[in-house]
Amino acid sequence: MIPNYKKIYTDLLDRKYPEKKQECESILQKQTIGSLDVIRLNEIIFSNKHELLKKNHSFRSYDRRTVVKILKYQQEHGLNNIQLASHFKLSRNTVTKWKNEQIFCDVE
Repeated sequence: MIPNYKKIYTDLLDRKYPEKKQECESILQKQTIGSLDVIRLNEIIFSNKHELLKKNHSFRSYDRRTVVKILKYQQEHGLNNIQLASHFKLSRNTVTKWKNEQIFCDVE
C-alpha cells in the first residue's frame, strides 16, 4: 500500500503554497506519482528551505522501479557513479550498492 502522493501534494499546495501550484501542475496531472516525482515536487515546493531538504535526504527510500529508472538514466547519459549520485543527490555508496545487488542486474 503506497501513499496517495497526488492528494497529499495537492492539499499541501492548496493550503500552504498556492503560488507554487502552477509549477507542480504537470507532475500532479500524472495518473500515478512515483518516487522521482515526489523528489521533484519537494524541490519545487521547498526550494527556499535548503536545510530542510538536506535533512530529508537521509530519509529517502526508493522502490525497485525508481532504482531501475535511475540506473537506466546513468546508462543513457554516460554518467559515472559520482556524477549520477550528484545529479540525484544520492550517496555514491548507495549507487554502488544498487549496482552490485542481484535484483538490479537486469538494468546493465
